[in-house]
Amino acid sequence: MKTIINKSIYVALVALVIAGCKREFLAPKPLSIYTPDETFQTADALWATLVACEKNLRYEYVGDAAPLISELIFSEVAVEGTTDKPGPAQDLNQAITPDAELNHTDYNKIGWYWLEGYRGIRYANTAIQYIDVPQDYASEEEKNHLLGAAYFHRALRYYRLVHQFGDVPAVFFMPTEPKLDFYSTKREVILQRLKEDLEFAQEWVPDDVNKGQVTKGAVSHLLTKVNLALGLFDDAIQSANNVIDGGRYKLMTQRFGVDQNDPERNVIWDLHRPENKSLASNTEALMLVIDKVNMDGNHDGGIQLMRNAVPYWHAAGIITPTGSRGTSDLATAEIPLVAQVGRGIGRLRPTWYSQQGIWGDDGDLRHAPGNWMDMEDLVYNAPALKEDNDPYYGKHLQLRNDQGTILSNDTIRQWFSWPHYKLFIEDPTRVQPAGGNTDWYVFRLADTYLLRAEAYVWKGDLPSAAADIHAVRARANAGPIDAADVNMGTVLDERARELYYEEPRKTELTRIAYIYAQTGIAADNGKTYSLTNFSDDNFMYDRVIAKSDFYNKGVMTNFGTTYRMSPYHVLWPIPISAINGNPEGVINQNKGYIGYEKNVEPLDHVLEEQGAQE
Repeated sequence: MKTIINKSIYVALVALVIAGCKREFLAPKPLSIYTPDETFQTADALWATLVACEKNLRYEYVGDAAPLISELIFSEVAVEGTTDKPGPAQDLNQAITPDAELNHTDYNKIGWYWLEGYRGIRYANTAIQYIDVPQDYASEEEKNHLLGAAYFHRALRYYRLVHQFGDVPAVFFMPTEPKLDFYSTKREVILQRLKEDLEFAQEWVPDDVNKGQVTKGAVSHLLTKVNLALGLFDDAIQSANNVIDGGRYKLMTQRFGVDQNDPERNVIWDLHRPENKSLASNTEALMLVIDKVNMDGNHDGGIQLMRNAVPYWHAAGIITPTGSRGTSDLATAEIPLVAQVGRGIGRLRPTWYSQQGIWGDDGDLRHAPGNWMDMEDLVYNAPALKEDNDPYYGKHLQLRNDQGTILSNDTIRQWFSWPHYKLFIEDPTRVQPAGGNTDWYVFRLADTYLLRAEAYVWKGDLPSAAADIHAVRARANAGPIDAADVNMGTVLDERARELYYEEPRKTELTRIAYIYAQTGIAADNGKTYSLTNFSDDNFMYDRVIAKSDFYNKGVMTNFGTTYRMSPYHVLWPIPISAINGNPEGVINQNKGYIGYEKNVEPLDHVLEEQGAQE
């Protein structure tokens, strides 16, 4: 097995060989006198393209307004919490259009997924295209391992794209010249090809690799998602079995890692400590992105998770019952709240559903004191309060005074609860910690259990589904669920408890919406759905509207924006730049957005060579 992490190799190959331009989003723009055939003479050179894939994968989770936030706000678990300006994705009817700003910190990152998804595909296609060029593989097994890992990275990007955007261009080769004639390909055709590639990868990719690299467990996990998307529920159960019963991976049920001897903590806390995620003893991690402090090539600024997902608790708008400013984010404050919970600005605002609606078990460690934080757990710490002998200094925050007046001028952004055990990331590089560099779970075994539970629900095997859900709940000290009470909502509720700020929630809801529309199976709400009017009537929209206390409920931000959503948001708009930059072909637009009227019949095959779209 080759492990290539040499930064100079990565920079040379990626910058000089596989860079692309925005208009030709799947075409290379070589900047070197060397041809790819000359560049990729060695196995090491091809392994370096997978380093580029791994780095590309990390960007979804890092930085201010991380792209993953855009996934979460198109769901029932959260909304965009930035309430003091125009632009953020709150009125989705107005803000989300093909020609809107779709890749900006103060708006959304829909366009980021399009650009970076295809960038990752280019990197993977490079390895696949030139897999036969090197003559120095240690063995045929190494060659197939590399090819399988590249298949995984390409499949992961396409899996996301077809559930974010629907039918998209499916190019399974590296264009050798500028290409401006792409056409959309049917989603199910792409998924079928992903299944074939992942079945090959499942055979050849090992589990014994460095953290951050593709594992066999990750391949089988992604294959489970693809099998579900195709409606192949028995296949999904089998691919999930390969992970759950394969002997390599186990749920972490015992204390471990850096805080394992701290009696005030528990296994849920341990599971999400940055230092513990990539430990060899962590048998739950299937796929990670690696981003450690002082690591060569880490992300400047880190994940900034607390900035993104913790309330704006230090705002001037939070006052004491005596009318004074109540909180401070000064690192030098006598009561250093900023060191205890981080400096949040509430970009991601959880809904009532994810804060309270799904929590009914008092024993559940994921919602227990110490792991879960409420605003009332914080105390008034502004130094001026002590100087003025304010009686509320050091006392717990309260939302209302004795007369019932609300003591916050923006309860959307400033006042909500959050999973402290997951969001607290120490940040030694900042005086005011915002959540620094950390490894992050891409796939975790608990998710595999819940995917298998979903497959059992589709098949009507509710006892087996209940057993898988209980495996996840038992680790969190939550009680079992009766099989008779299990349905798709039960699975989605458990996913929300376990996978908040981990799973791409919009992607998964859209996938489930497609399955309902493909199969005609009645949903929990009693409705049946169809592909013929998918963008007008779908499960995802109905669930979000039923569970969210924001969208279409008349909730308005301080700036005056009302939270709105429509059924067509089940799919995102194809960025207009991609469509306009493809003058010799047709990339279809999704229904509900301008340009849909120009669509043509999507291809029923993927492109595997130049000029093969007829």
